[in-house]
Amino acid sequence: MKLSRYEQETIVNYNAGEQTATLYTRDKAVMRKLDTLVVDFPDTYKLTGQDEVSKTYSFLKSYVCYRKPRAVSTEQRERARQMMIAKNRAKEV
Repeated sequence: MKLSRYEQETIVNYNAGEQTATLYTRDKAVMRKLDTLVVDFPDTYKLTGQDEVSKTYSFLKSYVCYRKPRAVSTEQRERARQMMIAKNRAKEV
């Protein structure tokens, strides 16, 4: 079944009273990432349900992460640009 981009949702659910979070997704990219985590870390990540278009996973809520945006200075941006130029030149040789 083909889903629209809008229908490819991911929902993370947890509360203060429990240690686990539940993630429901219909996004195939998220499924692939979590399926890899389930295989690599079976004690931490569990596949708890699935149907033809969605999967549900369970894991410790401490693995849900919020990050502030990365601040890149002008100097860092210029160094990265120079490194990419040098890398591309090395590939051409």
